[in-house]
Amino acid sequence: MTKQPFYAGGLRFSCRRCSSCCRHESGYVFLSGEDLDALAAAQKMGHGEFMKTWCRWVSFGQELEYLSLKEKANYDCVFWKEGCLVYSSRPLQCRTFPFWDSILCSAAAWEKAGLDCPGIGQGEFYSMARIEERAQAHSSRPLITRNPKGYEL
Repeated sequence: MTKQPFYAGGLRFSCRRCSSCCRHESGYVFLSGEDLDALAAAQKMGHGEFMKTWCRWVSFGQELEYLSLKEKANYDCVFWKEGCLVYSSRPLQCRTFPFWDSILCSAAAWEKAGLDCPGIGQGEFYSMARIEERAQAHSSRPLITRNPKGYEL
């Protein structure tokens, strides 16, 4: 018999647009090709100009770097100013919060995330299937990487 995840009976979450997931703490917002397309279009920029202005490369290991949005000096997302400036075109990583593996790994992690996010445990009901669909979308999408040979999607 397979052990069910703590969220087998579903969870409640509604984004309150409080921005606590966007501010005050260092982190990465990794971009997929679809994210780059949407954000560059929203800013009326080409990919290269958008990347130069709003992105940075983050190294994990020696072979690949991943494209991430920059942060301000205070760790706020570059697109945060009294709220998300790109909410309608925000990256998938942002749209799938808090249904990330690192938060869904245990009830304790979910509750801890809820200390900073007033939408966790409130509002809209998500079934286990819907939670796993969102978590899968977040964890399986191809991210933009580059290697010593140059930029790749």
